[in-house]
Amino acid sequence: MTIDLQPQLDSRAVAALREVLEIAVEHIAVQHRTPATKAKMAQTILHSARGGVTDRHALLHHAVQAGADGAP
Repeated sequence: MTIDLQPQLDSRAVAALREVLEIAVEHIAVQHRTPATKAKMAQTILHSARGGVTDRHALLHHAVQAGADGAP
């Protein structure tokens, strides 16, 4: 499934990206599930999506990689 991104995100796209974030957070170690790490992962998702990545699995993968070691 892909996520349709308009130049400006509509409520459906935001909801889809939020869902990807919540799933990604569940895939990282509990000790890294901090607000800072979640923000880092959200930024990664948005950056990837704005860069043309629309596949949910790819977005999830990028977010998990970004959050795997926590936030600095």
